[in-house]
Amino acid sequence: MLDAFIIEEIKRRERRREDHDRPVVELPLPMPDDRPRRRTETEDEKPQRGVVVIDMLS
Repeated sequence: MLDAFIIEEIKRRERRREDHDRPVVELPLPMPDDRPRRRTETEDEKPQRGVVVIDMLS
């Protein structure tokens, strides 16, 4: 029979390996604009906002 410490260590290593092998989603980020922005009349208005729901379980 294995010692409890050895069993826990094996479980920890398995979890680490599973976490390391899990795929990662990388989102493309827009490059920042180097030019200073000019203030326009439309910037004074509040922008439209919305909600995006992404279901990762399906």
